[in-house]
Amino acid sequence: MQVTSATRYVLVAGEASGDILGANLIAHLKLLQPNATFEGIGGPLMEAQGFKSMVPMDRLSVMGLVEVLGRLRELLGIRKRLYEDCLANPPTAFIGIDSPDFNMPLAKKLKHAGIPTVHYVSPSVWAWRQKRIFNIKKSVDLMLALFPFELPIYHEHNIPVVCVGHTLADDIPLESDPLEARRSLNLADISGPVFGILPGSREGEVSRLAPLFIETMKQIKQHQPEATFLIPAANKERRLQIEKILHEANAEAILIDGKSRVVMAASDAILLASGTAALEAMLVKRPMVVSYRVNKLTFAIMSRMIKVPYVSLPNLLANETLVPELLQDEATPDNLAIRLVQTWKSFITDQSIQDKYLQLHKMLRKNAGEKAAEAIVAMLEDKGK
Repeated sequence: MQVTSATRYVLVAGEASGDILGANLIAHLKLLQPNATFEGIGGPLMEAQGFKSMVPMDRLSVMGLVEVLGRLRELLGIRKRLYEDCLANPPTAFIGIDSPDFNMPLAKKLKHAGIPTVHYVSPSVWAWRQKRIFNIKKSVDLMLALFPFELPIYHEHNIPVVCVGHTLADDIPLESDPLEARRSLNLADISGPVFGILPGSREGEVSRLAPLFIETMKQIKQHQPEATFLIPAANKERRLQIEKILHEANAEAILIDGKSRVVMAASDAILLASGTAALEAMLVKRPMVVSYRVNKLTFAIMSRMIKVPYVSLPNLLANETLVPELLQDEATPDNLAIRLVQTWKSFITDQSIQDKYLQLHKMLRKNAGEKAAEAIVAMLEDKGK
């Protein structure tokens, strides 16, 4: 497939997971369309593919419904600028990557203006706010879904959709060697259990979860004095933030710059925030405990709206409790410490969980970037673009 006319894509990714998907998609679009250009909002991985970002991606990274209000004016200003730029110089297509509350309203206006629109990562319409499907139909020409269980609602409403799998499932090997991971981090001589602690990549997320997770570390250390804790820092700012919290808590951990996946592979068990990290930990085949805290009002609102029994992707994919989820008031240092140690020990003896991880990994391996790029180009060819 080849588009012969000048091709320019505007993409918007709002957080690290979207940056991963966006970079992989751009790489495969470039194979199909070598002269295509890419701009909008994205992160360092997308920029490494030649993408031009109009503002830093982390300006879109806001956690929780209430927290958005303090940044609403800035977010609306960024979206207005994107819209006006697209009208002045229409792209071949607009591709929103996740961040639906930001991307969908923009896509809707652009589609109305005659610009083809794609959304990569289905909003959780199967889980909450199901009436959004009607707005999605007005907003996108093509939905790129990550998971098979997301397709039925789009078929029901005659919305073009392709399940592309997840690029993480393509990139992560079916087996991850913990000793090799530790050697790469210069930690081969560690004895005793190694726990990966991942409080998130965003400032608000880390400020809310890192103190809780660090207190959990201290609880574990009382009963497992030989334990080692690894904390990956997404960037320099997060490292400084985590260092300060560790110092205030009088706690010790080994901080790793980036390399969150290597930290996961090097760990015997992982404590992490709900989100894409849980999927990554599953693909690395490590036991985990998922936890999350948000503003109390945000949690109250979302609890009333969510229609599924799980929040973590491993549990949603399996439709059963593969990993413990301790959220909001249940997320205390005592509870988290007990469950993390229990999960670590049971994982060693229970092969069934590991087998289910492997089955899910194979299900999601579809060469996502290639499949997504081909679906986009095919959609544009159908439209004569």
